[in-house]
Amino acid sequence: MPDDLPLEATRRRVSGEDAWELGLGRWEAYFVLVLACTVLYVTTENFSWPNGAAAVVLLLAMVPWYLLLGRRLLGAGRGGPLPYVYVAGLLVLSFAASLAAPQSALILFALSPQCYIITEWWRASIAVVLLNAAPAVRFLRGVHDGGSVASFVTWTIVTITFSVFFGLWVERIIRQSRERRELIEQLEATRAELAEVSREAGAMAERERLTAEIHDTLAQGFTSILMLLQAAEPRIDSDPAEARRQLGLAVRTARENLAEARTLVAAVPPAALGDSSLDEAVRRLSDRLGEELDVDTECVVAGEPRRLAARTEVVLLRTAQEGLANVRKHAKAGRVEIALDYGETAVRLEVSDDGRGFDPATASGFGLRGMRDRAGQVGGTLKIASRPGEGTSIIVEVPA
Repeated sequence: MPDDLPLEATRRRVSGEDAWELGLGRWEAYFVLVLACTVLYVTTENFSWPNGAAAVVLLLAMVPWYLLLGRRLLGAGRGGPLPYVYVAGLLVLSFAASLAAPQSALILFALSPQCYIITEWWRASIAVVLLNAAPAVRFLRGVHDGGSVASFVTWTIVTITFSVFFGLWVERIIRQSRERRELIEQLEATRAELAEVSREAGAMAERERLTAEIHDTLAQGFTSILMLLQAAEPRIDSDPAEARRQLGLAVRTARENLAEARTLVAAVPPAALGDSSLDEAVRRLSDRLGEELDVDTECVVAGEPRRLAARTEVVLLRTAQEGLANVRKHAKAGRVEIALDYGETAVRLEVSDDGRGFDPATASGFGLRGMRDRAGQVGGTLKIASRPGEGTSIIVEVPA
């Protein structure tokens, strides 16, 4: 797009106007000024009756003719027969006025530009030549010496040449203005398409985010509740105390799930974090897993704990939740360890267990993919070390 495209052209494009049409009001003022000067010139320079009066009437008749047809054509396209009807009317009025009073030829300075605005350049040039024919006819009707003839021919050629080059200039302005309007329309269409694509991409990203959040929080919580209830059911009669303990854990997990659901709706930080630090939240996750599965759990924090960026803390917390969820559902481990290391430039989280392990090359699932995607969103990396029968280590490292 040209760098000099005026902002006003962009605004007026909405109403269907080209940039060159912004000057039509000035063209009208110019037309009125030239017409007034021409009438004044006719009435003061060798005025004769009735020819002078007839010329004035014919000149003033151009005003209603312009208001009736010309004004509408100056702001419209160039198609159809009306532009030629209007130009023909100007030719008749101008020709008759010039024959009645030669001073009327001054009006040609206002009529020639109109021809180029409402018709194509070559047709407008023919009209300009015809407009200048009337003064020539009147001149040839008289008797003149060689000097006056040469002067008249010279000025006629100069006038027509000026009008032709002026028409080329007008044609170029109109063409460039319409090209700019087309470019603006294409730009706005492209902008609308990009906005729609961005909206769809944003909606898709939000759906993916909610899917990951639900998987890492609610789905895992429901799985934990189901496992606790299944474990408590056979102990209701044989070991009521243990059954009540597991039911209590299920109730606590349900409350935490409810809190997580509310945070998802409110789009606030995870409930597991709340006002707590990341290391405190990870310790709670570790302790709860030990209570649920009755396995040894340990949370080791190295370095100086500190607050991180909200997104970074969410990634680390969700990774810890997903890692422990995998232990709960698949590992059948006897010991689980979580290590959180605050480094100067990076923070490292490792979730390890001594369970049955798996082959990372063949493993797939939403949880593993979600952990890797989350780490990538904050410029981090995820590594999974596991072999069948030898436990699993999930390591995520993110910039601090």
